[in-house]
Amino acid sequence: MSTTSDPYRGYRFPAEIINQAVWLYHCFSLSLREVELILADRGIVVSYETIREWSLRFGRTYVKTLKRRRPQPGDKWFLDEVFVRIRGKLHYLWRAVDQYGNVLDVLVQSRRNRKAAKCFFRKLLKGLCYVPRVIVTDKLGSYAAAKSEILPGVEHRQSRYLNNRCEVSHQPTRRRERHMRRFKSAQQFLATHARIHNHFQLGRHRLSASEYRVARERAFDSWRDATGTILVG
Repeated sequence: MSTTSDPYRGYRFPAEIINQAVWLYHCFSLSLREVELILADRGIVVSYETIREWSLRFGRTYVKTLKRRRPQPGDKWFLDEVFVRIRGKLHYLWRAVDQYGNVLDVLVQSRRNRKAAKCFFRKLLKGLCYVPRVIVTDKLGSYAAAKSEILPGVEHRQSRYLNNRCEVSHQPTRRRERHMRRFKSAQQFLATHARIHNHFQLGRHRLSASEYRVARERAFDSWRDATGTILVG
């Protein structure tokens, strides 16, 4: 991990165990207690509350490093929003992916009006620093209103059938929501979960076995680089 000081300094457990716990929690639909149990089976006695702390503290750091080192995303963006309940209140999770299925960004907001859509567009553009060739959304009017102000020269395709790529990208969040019995907090967790989970979704159905192994090893190399750990042979 490219930092001037050791981010793991002062922690009782080594970096390899911390990043393994964070990886298990975000890459699979596991609860904190299930991750605790898996680690216990490997002789690592740590509480689920400690794993929660690791996830909050290091997950965001890992994601920032992965984000900086990812290749240039595609120029075709698919945008969609889905409702989630946080502490019993209705919110909307805005998500954007490119044509390759890479998650570009997520944002939790309480509305899905023009102002909320503009906020999401600005967050996307600030993080990616380039303008897409085309955006694809459903027929929610907020997208067209915000696009006309923020991205007036970009082609906009609206159809409930063209946006399946982004809708599919919501599925891991839905599985995690059911597993957690709704969220108690959202923005930081969902942003971390989306990027770590997506990093290891390699489109296996489109790859041969040998191509998949190469892509998988490349993903693990990036992960080890982002977490500051090394492969133990």
